Amino acid sequence: MDIGLAGASALISASTRGLGFAIARGLAGEGARVAVSGRTQAAADKAAAEIARTTGAQCAAFAADVGKDGDPQRLVDQVVSRFGGLDVLVTNAGGPPAGGFSDIGDPQWAATVDVTLMSVVRLVRAALPYLRKSGRGRVINVVSSSVKEPIDGLILSNSVRLAVIGLARTIAREVAADGITVNNVCPGRIMTQRIIDLYGDEASIAKAAQQVPMQRLGTPDEFAAMAVFLAGTTASYVTGQTIVIDGGLTRSTF
Repeated sequence: MDIGLAGASALISASTRGLGFAIARGLAGEGARVAVSGRTQAAADKAAAEIARTTGAQCAAFAADVGKDGDPQRLVDQVVSRFGGLDVLVTNAGGPPAGGFSDIGDPQWAATVDVTLMSVVRLVRAALPYLRKSGRGRVINVVSSSVKEPIDGLILSNSVRLAVIGLARTIAREVAADGITVNNVCPGRIMTQRIIDLYGDEASIAKAAQQVPMQRLGTPDEFAAMAVFLAGTTASYVTGQTIVIDGGLTRSTF
């Protein structure tokens, strides 16, 4: 099925590895021109080269720290300068550190707000004028299943990521008449470095996998497929939604 991404321009933040990389590769596989970003130019160059090699798509690479004020605007401007416009924005950033309420001080809260919430605010603000010109703009935020069911020991993720959901739901209504959709995709237990960091060893990871109804962890490509669908023109009537990709693990009804 052609989902209407051929020739579209897409920016995926924090996309040198893991879920961001899988989404960038998935979009490129559908014919989109993709802009990969990471904290270092070397990492971005490597990821973009790999995607271009395996998909044949046009790829660009940019260094940016999306948690730093000024970098999101600069990143969007660079992508538009390279591609001549922007159709798809995927906001992504590294997960907040683990810890309970008593473990986390003000510096960690402030840093998490900058990286997890304000990066989305700044990226969307910078991208909106170009998404409006596109006539088919898409905003897709990579969040976490913790917004549906809080996860023990992840107080920062449980708290700050919910602000992204409220932000996205509000923006979705404000820009719907412009043909822009805004949605959130929420990974559960997907096999990435984040899972390794959280669970620590193979035995713990295996136990975590057995707790999933499907009896396994998901793959980045399985997660990316939902983001790629939402980026396409065939998903033009889907907006304001928060979709969990977790093999059935989350117990929340809504």
